[in-house]
Amino acid sequence: MADIERLDTWVKYKNGLCSDCMGSCCSMPVEVKLPDLVRIGVVDEFELGEPIKNIAKRLEKQRIIQHFNFKSGLFTLTQRANGDCQYLDQKTRLCSIYAQRPNTCRNHPQVGPRPGFCAYTRNPQHGRKVST
Repeated sequence: MADIERLDTWVKYKNGLCSDCMGSCCSMPVEVKLPDLVRIGVVDEFELGEPIKNIAKRLEKQRIIQHFNFKSGLFTLTQRANGDCQYLDQKTRLCSIYAQRPNTCRNHPQVGPRPGFCAYTRNPQHGRKVST
């Protein structure tokens, strides 16, 4: 089992690994860009003409994001108290917005703190499909 905080414990990613994982990667901070927020459906395309700072303030107030980095233009999605992504279903451990998930999630583990590796944690309820 890997420890999210210790990159040296991460396992080399291979196809099928997600099928019996607890969705460990969904407990890491998720940085997204404005187009991701439009795809998720929390920003309307008509808002794109507004100053990005105003969009960030609204999303922080609604607790959709926990941080906005003005310099990089990256938003960090809000995490639950246990560290899980707000879009990770607590019972099934499946992504509730899988088809609309941000590019950060779509490209994991090719991008991230240790490209090509993931914080695989075996799900005791293995045998069911888990999408991360």
